[in-house]
Amino acid sequence: MPCTPGSAAIRPPKSLQQEIHVNHHRKPRTSSVFSQRAVRVGLFAAGAAGMATAVPAQAATGVPQHSAVAADQTFSRADFRHHSQTKDSFTVRQLGTVNAATVRNQANAVGVGCSVDDRCRSVALSFQIVTMSGDQTHLNAVNRGDAVNKHCDGCQTLAGAYQFVVSTPRPFSLDAQAQRQLADIHRRLDDLTRSTLPATEVKARADALAGEVNTVLHDAVAGAPKGDERPTVTVHRHLDGWPGH
Repeated sequence: MPCTPGSAAIRPPKSLQQEIHVNHHRKPRTSSVFSQRAVRVGLFAAGAAGMATAVPAQAATGVPQHSAVAADQTFSRADFRHHSQTKDSFTVRQLGTVNAATVRNQANAVGVGCSVDDRCRSVALSFQIVTMSGDQTHLNAVNRGDAVNKHCDGCQTLAGAYQFVVSTPRPFSLDAQAQRQLADIHRRLDDLTRSTLPATEVKARADALAGEVNTVLHDAVAGAPKGDERPTVTVHRHLDGWPGH
């Protein structure tokens, strides 16, 4: 499969790609961005007209678009006023047929101003599912999790970003069964986020839910229309936080 320089072809993963960053000191996070650029065939021509935002999952279309953008983010901040703060996001973006797509998923968790005797707990989890189709699709995907402790000794701070990109050569949308399964996973993610489990257990259970999403998507694309290229599912996973994993 031809690729542009610096690009990587989309390939179906055998398992979740694991990219874990553990930090014990606050430091700039500029190097933690995980970026994936991929091309099915050819190059995306600069200056292509029309930037289309991502449509809701229920409004997927096979009508060609020049480009699409999908961005999702969740943020949690715990401090001495609010000792336990947790947030999650679970979005499904069905972009239809596109020549180019930019997708970004980000989770940020911050713990501020707590102590060993008065600890904080901050958890942010973001699940982003994107489907797209087209024989000439240039993809720029960014998936990032950032956890920061500021003067917060002994705090539990966890940020987890999970990104799933489904790419098919022919128009495709998730069927009712797949959407019901994803909705059930979403409900269980909400339950996990509201729990009082320690951050290490939250991480393990979030990984398990991500594995379920991966299975649902692979089952869904098994019946997708075939073309010159095979349908693929690519998973990006980025975790950051304290205590160390």
